[in-house]
Amino acid sequence: MEHNEKGVCRLSIVPVRSQHSDKSELVTQLLFGDHYSILKKSKDNRWVKIRVHFDDYEGWISLKQHHQISNEYFDQINHSDYKISTDLSSTILFKKHPINILIGSILPISTNELFKVEEHLAFNGESKSLSQKRDFEYLKGVAKKFLNAPYLWGGKTPFGIDCSGFTQQVFKICGYKLKRDSGMQAEQGIAVENFDDQEPGDLAFFANDEMKVNHVGIILDEQKVIHASGFVRIDMIDKEGIFNEELNSYSHRLFSIRRILKSG
Repeated sequence: MEHNEKGVCRLSIVPVRSQHSDKSELVTQLLFGDHYSILKKSKDNRWVKIRVHFDDYEGWISLKQHHQISNEYFDQINHSDYKISTDLSSTILFKKHPINILIGSILPISTNELFKVEEHLAFNGESKSLSQKRDFEYLKGVAKKFLNAPYLWGGKTPFGIDCSGFTQQVFKICGYKLKRDSGMQAEQGIAVENFDDQEPGDLAFFANDEMKVNHVGIILDEQKVIHASGFVRIDMIDKEGIFNEELNSYSHRLFSIRRILKSG
């Protein structure tokens, strides 16, 4: 295996783990179309450590789930404005075989004809261009598609997702790039200093007793926030944090607010 080998996910979901073992912690997932670089191979030749191109996140995937591509095709992906699936789930025909894919999957379909097509794919579902930035109303609609998705540490899909995976996927579909973890996302965008200056679409970050960011959600209109806690849900938010009306108490302490969406 060459040191600079590249790969692309050609399965519905691929688990990315902290160590080279099926028993190891799930840190994130690859969806169909996510591409990555190989960093090294495990001594038993069963796992490869990868760096995901979209967010530079690193972890291990099974060699059995690695799909090698050429450096030229890797560069082609980087320079093509591919489509991203906006259907919760759909089916594609890839090399004459049906594959079920999920919302947020990247499709090698582009209006850019400068590059040769290395793969054959048919897709009739809903999608949009990756680079196309959308407004809050569109973002809210995307976020609500994930409502009631169960919480899963390291997850990125409607069938299991964590808080930062949720915000990353929603903003990715809307044309914005977020890092993978909430602490990393808390350093992106523009700081909103006062709670009263928050706008729908802003990211709200929450901290533990040590003042370390450990949760994130998307502010909606009417003082509400959508976030993944147990499941993707909508709760009330104020300058103190997230108020859970069912428990009649605060579940998360507000730390900061950041603006990602372009204003105006």
